[in-house]
Amino acid sequence: MASGFCYIMTNRPRGVLYVGVTSNLPRRAYEHRMGLLDGFTSRYALTRLVHYEQYPLIVDAIQREKTLKRWTRAWKIALIERDNPGWADLYDQLL
Repeated sequence: MASGFCYIMTNRPRGVLYVGVTSNLPRRAYEHRMGLLDGFTSRYALTRLVHYEQYPLIVDAIQREKTLKRWTRAWKIALIERDNPGWADLYDQLL
């Protein structure tokens, strides 16, 4: 079974948040940045990758995504700011 990533995208610091999961984070982040995915992320221009976690199994990443989606907004913001206090776009770290 493949590894997976749970990630959070936003449009600006403390802006709209989107929690997702993928097996290929560089590709998925690029798709979000370029507006190639229809739906919530393109509607709100969520192009900034501000948090991600890698898991050895995709099922673990899916479980983490489900957990984060149940979290309050304040908890998600605290998670982002713990490791990325400036809300920097982490996309370049992936390349």
